[in-house]
Amino acid sequence: MVVLKDLTKEELYAPGHRLCAGCGPSISIRMALKAARGPIAAVNATGCVEVSTTIFPYTAWRIPWIHALFENTAAVASGLEYAYDALEKRGARKGKVDIIAIGGDGGTFDIGIQALSGMLERGHDIVYLCYDNEAYMNTGIQRSGATPRGAATTTTPAGRVIPGKREWKKDFAGICAAHGISYVATASIGFFSDYMDKMKKAIEVDGPAVIHVLTPCPLGWRSNPADTIKLAKVAVQTGLFPIYEVINGKYKMSMKPGTLLPIEEYFKLQGRFSHLLKPELKDELEAIKKGAEANYKRILGLAGEPVTTQ
Repeated sequence: MVVLKDLTKEELYAPGHRLCAGCGPSISIRMALKAARGPIAAVNATGCVEVSTTIFPYTAWRIPWIHALFENTAAVASGLEYAYDALEKRGARKGKVDIIAIGGDGGTFDIGIQALSGMLERGHDIVYLCYDNEAYMNTGIQRSGATPRGAATTTTPAGRVIPGKREWKKDFAGICAAHGISYVATASIGFFSDYMDKMKKAIEVDGPAVIHVLTPCPLGWRSNPADTIKLAKVAVQTGLFPIYEVINGKYKMSMKPGTLLPIEEYFKLQGRFSHLLKPELKDELEAIKKGAEANYKRILGLAGEPVTTQ
């Protein structure tokens, strides 16, 4: 596990940005940059973090930073890697610069997945960090490929006919691992030591690495800003968001399996799931429970753990 004394004391992500109180993505960025080992540069997709940390003429970033579009963040990061290599070959600079590409779930799971796939396939030495608040929060809380089944968003409103989003969350970590890269991990800001340890590992990888971190959004989740870290923990403890690593194709659980908390403990803290706790939607709630349990057992099986939730 990461040792606090090994983390940089320098604040590379400054206070004074315009992100919401209790913003999970903001917490994730500060934590990620604490894991820096030396010079680091970021390429940031359009999204909550980008628009709220760089309101002209101000910036919260104390490192080289580039704004890219939803669809080309991984491509811009790939070009930046080549640019630093070219400068070093010309003698214009010396030493390694770690590159981190940052995108939300919409710009990663959906719009930017083509460029990300290309980056992984070509083998660029870049860490791709997806901060996942499970919807397009910056543009109005629309559903994304990361939005879990049953969640109410502005494009999947919960009503008398449709009880929120009907589709399951994408297996993003599995998609990335299928490219044959050496390091993929899921994480949660609720378990900060585990998350920063994974960021350090990803940065040290010679080649592409991917971190998928859960970052609750009080606005989109309709939750209390004071509950952000609690939500990030309970998501893991209910089995809805397993945290694990895929190292050279081998799965490894980050938290040992045990008795899972009831999903209702997670849902009752969020307005986006409040409809699922009504008696008339008990069948939908049961379907979500079964799906979540099946996915959790699938990850356990891949990691060679006993396939049980008890």
